[in-house]
Amino acid sequence: MKVLHIIPSISPKLGGPTQVVLNLVKALRIEGIDVEIATTNDDDGNLLDVPLCQCVEYQEVPVWFFPRNAQIKAFLPSFTFTQWLWQNIKNYDILDNHYLFSYLPSCAAVIAQWQKIPYTIRTMGQLAPWALAQSQLKKQVYTSLIERRNLNKSAAIHCTSIGEMEDVINFEVKTPKIVLPLGVIPPVFIHDAKQQLRNKYGISPNIPIILFLSRLHYKKRPELLIEALGNLLKNNCNFHLIIAGSGEDIYVNSLQEQVKSLNLANKTSFVGFVSGYEKDLLLQGANLFVLPTYSENFGIALAEAMVSGLPIITTPGVQIAPEIAQAEAGIIIDGEIASLTQAIAHLLNTPQLRQQMGENGRQFALQQYSWTNIAKQLATAYQTIINQ
Repeated sequence: MKVLHIIPSISPKLGGPTQVVLNLVKALRIEGIDVEIATTNDDDGNLLDVPLCQCVEYQEVPVWFFPRNAQIKAFLPSFTFTQWLWQNIKNYDILDNHYLFSYLPSCAAVIAQWQKIPYTIRTMGQLAPWALAQSQLKKQVYTSLIERRNLNKSAAIHCTSIGEMEDVINFEVKTPKIVLPLGVIPPVFIHDAKQQLRNKYGISPNIPIILFLSRLHYKKRPELLIEALGNLLKNNCNFHLIIAGSGEDIYVNSLQEQVKSLNLANKTSFVGFVSGYEKDLLLQGANLFVLPTYSENFGIALAEAMVSGLPIITTPGVQIAPEIAQAEAGIIIDGEIASLTQAIAHLLNTPQLRQQMGENGRQFALQQYSWTNIAKQLATAYQTIINQ
């Protein structure tokens, strides 16, 4: 079996989606599946310094990089990719397309239909009501011209949660659905993470650290978290906020100005994009993880926080929110400032509850979000589709 995963970009700056495709392909290859990735050289607005139009080893997996013809947000066309796929698609038994409303996966689906190669689609939360409301008219036109046919002609839609499957059904897609969560890799344990983290950022040992680790984008609502902490500051609450992630300069600057205006500058650290050991240090050294996002199809950052033993505060817009609540691994709020402020205050004042929620989440993530188990089930699904 030979499989090609197609995704518009695997820029490290994109966070979760990039980690997911790389880790999933690694896990599938461990299971003996011959898997490659096709993508562009986009680096979230810049360009990756990688060889083009040849299969290279990147982050321990085989990747074909094709030149991005223009940076049109997530659309990222690559005409070289189109020509290459038309000539080479018969070398693959099945395609696995990541994303909607983007050139590479849309183009791949059309070529697959012409050349009668089965393909699956990962909607990546893009059929959630909040996501569909963004650039609504463009998406409606794109859907009527291309995307609805691509969805209905696919062999299966891969959903990462029941909530995502319901969004696909509500979009009136009749294609079979596969519900498989995403996985996380348990971090290497850092025995003195809390002390190391506090030493690094000059934080007193007795001050709880609140972590926001995600792409800095208005969808994730870091400004709501900052506003809530401004309210808590008035009540003399002790905390230190670490904001980890990258985003557009204008937006990041607006967050920094908000922090200053609420007198939180000496209680906040903007640490930028993190990975590897630095990321593990943040996840293991912090006391509380907060992501008041509008919408997440899975929320890989939340799963990483859980497997690291961090209690969580997030919203019903995260489609694994029911699992987080059922595991008693965190607090699900309604996304309003009052409920967020109250939830943070509650966990700051109850360290034993934080510890218990963190351990609940760690055990749940270890059992449910195993890349090995997910890869085995996905490989079986691929084989069933090919046989049919």
